[in-house]
Amino acid sequence: MPVAIITGASKGLGRALAAALAGRGWDLVVDARSAGPLEEAARELRGAGVRVVALPGDVADGGHRAALVAAAGELGGLDLLVNNASVLGAEPLVRLADHPLDGLRAALEVNVVAPLGLIQEGLPLLRISSYLPSYEEVTPYTGNAPYIGDVGNDATYDPHPYIENARNAGSSDSPLFAGIGDALIGAKGTSVGVSDATAGAAGRAIAGAGGAILNISSDAAVEAYPAWGGYGSAKAALDQQSAVLAVEEPGLRVWWVDPGDMRTDLYAAAEPDEDPSGRPLPGTVVPGLLRLLDERAPSGRYRAAAGAAAPDGAGSR
Repeated sequence: MPVAIITGASKGLGRALAAALAGRGWDLVVDARSAGPLEEAARELRGAGVRVVALPGDVADGGHRAALVAAAGELGGLDLLVNNASVLGAEPLVRLADHPLDGLRAALEVNVVAPLGLIQEGLPLLRISSYLPSYEEVTPYTGNAPYIGDVGNDATYDPHPYIENARNAGSSDSPLFAGIGDALIGAKGTSVGVSDATAGAAGRAIAGAGGAILNISSDAAVEAYPAWGGYGSAKAALDQQSAVLAVEEPGLRVWWVDPGDMRTDLYAAAEPDEDPSGRPLPGTVVPGLLRLLDERAPSGRYRAAAGAAAPDGAGSR
């Protein structure tokens, strides 16, 4: 059975994705800072008949990260690493003029440093995973515009959530990633040429090997929302880190995904005065994330569409 590590899996998107993978027969290593909610989630996941190792702890702790990867190794390997755990840096959010610097350091530690630390621990197992076959003919991210698959403001609502990439718009007569080897679609739909160096790196991918890394990003990484500057800058750093990793590790899939607005505790802490009832539940995003696996998507930045695209300046965070 394939094995996944999911951080921040006691609630929200992490728990919803873990449940979906368990339903597909994945063995799981899950973590969260609070032991009680994590064990409750683990009991639910084990109901699907899969093996689940639940390790409470802080992803900012190197020893905890090592334990997560060791547990995956004991289950048989590591095929998917999901960096979902995240902190805001200030609760509720505040403008940069008032942002506590210790909070910003915490956001960078949890949202940027910890994911890289976990990736570094897991790379030996991810590199030998055979769950996803190599994609040596597909080029990962390159070019001046660092975001692949930004849908802009002209996307239409699809009641069946999917991942939008390269403006193929999920049409039934066009493969989702058709033409990705010829040109990538950058921010706001600009065409980005593929460099010879990156094409060569893709050609050196190890045949038959390589797992996947899924880093949960945010629209705040690419848009300037008042009071979201600390959190958004940390997610922007995660995006760039993911883009570089995709080039450096062409045998792996590296996906960094904006999951859109969701009804989560994190958002409630960020904006406690807002009514959360209009936001979609995290489970509505999961089909898009699963499609990355099902379609063996190339490395890149994706936006998981759980509803209609919002106007500039009022999108997902």
